[in-house]
Amino acid sequence: MSVLVFADSSEGKFKKTALEVVSYGKKVAAQLGTNLVALTVNASDLSELYNYGAEKVVSVSNNALESFNAKQYAAVVTDVATAENANVVVIDSSINGLYLAPIVAVNLEAGYASNVVDAPSSTSPFTVKRKAFSNKAFSNTTISTEIKVIGLAKNSFGVHEQQVDGVTEDFNALVEESKVKSEKIERVTGKVTIADADIVVSAGRGLKGPENWGMVEELADVLGAATACSKPVSDLGWRPHGEHVGQTGKPVASNLYIAIGISGAIQHLAGINASKVKVVINTDPEAPFFKAADYGIVGDAFEVVPKLIEKLKAFKAA
Repeated sequence: MSVLVFADSSEGKFKKTALEVVSYGKKVAAQLGTNLVALTVNASDLSELYNYGAEKVVSVSNNALESFNAKQYAAVVTDVATAENANVVVIDSSINGLYLAPIVAVNLEAGYASNVVDAPSSTSPFTVKRKAFSNKAFSNTTISTEIKVIGLAKNSFGVHEQQVDGVTEDFNALVEESKVKSEKIERVTGKVTIADADIVVSAGRGLKGPENWGMVEELADVLGAATACSKPVSDLGWRPHGEHVGQTGKPVASNLYIAIGISGAIQHLAGINASKVKVVINTDPEAPFFKAADYGIVGDAFEVVPKLIEKLKAFKAA
């Protein structure tokens, strides 16, 4: 019996979500009195996972897995879970993870709980706390199957160092040829991505046009944040569709979310509600976003944001 976590990586480097699932897996393994195994695919510095409790790292290296393919990756996770006699499998809730976890659950005939935010409150019966109703509520879900698959919500459990003496084992995965071919992958370079960002600076139609986005990018640069936008902004072509956040765009679960000139439509709020601290800047005191905000500034973004940038730069220079 063991706990298996899938530690995702990009260009050989582990994402923050990978360290979070390892931290979470270590907690679950301790509750069950078993060991933690981390699975990696085409990753480089595997020893990094030892710092977060992975007693064993199973390494898969295969050129056929350079591009993410849910069915191929699920087959690898399934094979390793079977080989390691894993009764709990933990996968993150990234876009890839949301495709991957249900297929793994079907392969293993396992119960699957998505959007899990905490360690099990009970292991017998196995009960986990999950986000529900677009992050507006929580539910306690019991998984009764012998094998359990957990989809861990981003930035919910946190990253916790717990260094162990780990070992690494290579695994020869049999990867079937896929009918889906990736012809081209375009990655944004030199910027913090929304998926990995602790801070997100987002703006909407209140900025009046794409020519005014310089101050948003400057604020993001000062904070080391990712830039994002509302759906109307991406639909108008002011910003790339990859920056669209919300229920119909990319979900955000950052530590800090700053919304500039965004009214706060219900679809937008549903996609960013998991963020821990929400700051809103808007000229309309009746904007729906203020009801969801932790901090709000009623004012003109063209006056407020430059002053905020000035103060932050002064604070960093002090």
